[in-house]
Amino acid sequence: MNLRFLDEAELRRRVDMPSAIRAVADAFALLWRGDADAPVRTPLVDGHGVTLFMPGRLGARTTGLKVVSVRSGNHARGLPAIHAVVLTVDPVTGIPEAALDARWLTALRTGAATGVATERLARSDAATLTVFGAGAQAEAQVEAVAAVRDLTEVRIVSSSGTSARRLADRLVERGVVPRAVGGSDGGAALRGADIVVTVTDSPTPVLNDADIEPGTHVNAVGGYTLAMQELPTTLVARSRVFVDERAAVLDEAGDIVTPIEAGVLTVDALVELGAVVAGDRPGRQSPDQVTVFKSVGNIVQDLAVARLALDRGDRGRAD
Repeated sequence: MNLRFLDEAELRRRVDMPSAIRAVADAFALLWRGDADAPVRTPLVDGHGVTLFMPGRLGARTTGLKVVSVRSGNHARGLPAIHAVVLTVDPVTGIPEAALDARWLTALRTGAATGVATERLARSDAATLTVFGAGAQAEAQVEAVAAVRDLTEVRIVSSSGTSARRLADRLVERGVVPRAVGGSDGGAALRGADIVVTVTDSPTPVLNDADIEPGTHVNAVGGYTLAMQELPTTLVARSRVFVDERAAVLDEAGDIVTPIEAGVLTVDALVELGAVVAGDRPGRQSPDQVTVFKSVGNIVQDLAVARLALDRGDRGRAD
């Protein structure tokens, strides 16, 4: 067995955000058309945290498994809270092909999904982004939106404002956006925002529905259990709602299940993003429409980025 290993540094060399967005868009279209398999992930919970197992198949070339562990106690140990690995398997022979360090890959593919949704659902003139959450996923979220819209300002909100200000400074220093500010006042940050991203694990809504203006596009990517709800039910009820996959969000997304149980949202109203990418369903239908994209994360995103990284390495050796 010749098992390759790609660490974070190698993945960063091989894959950038624009190419990841294109790969994830193609993966969503394959999922919608039935050319991919993504069983609902299996969580194992113990006294330390949760470990998630996500098997999947993407097209005819890529089969794999992602394992993600979430341990909030790691902060006290000086360790990241999230660790992950993706294992790909040759679909013909069954021989394990490669293992990829998926901690950064997770942030990249989650950001890429936001990029796909924003490219197709946000107004073409959207220029102001507000992000709730300044953790490990937030930076990639800004990079993804900046890859598909010409942003003039980014506003980042965290509970204390300290981490938000640090992230804002880093984004400007890196040249990702021309202007970024951080703070803790969510209401002020939402005024005039064209695009909103929530990337928290909050059990209660982090947005006030009244602060979301007509024409806003919202990406909710933080919550991944029924106990988490970043968006107010009233906001979801008045929006056109898009999801990464119906089965997954119905099993895992409090942002979607709570409004359905309240009788203000129907399952039939949920539009899979892959259907929009494939041209089978419309996206935004008017400039004033509020659109919401809810994602709990899908293995096809990971496999798409993994395949891209592996193929680019193979081409490099061939050259």
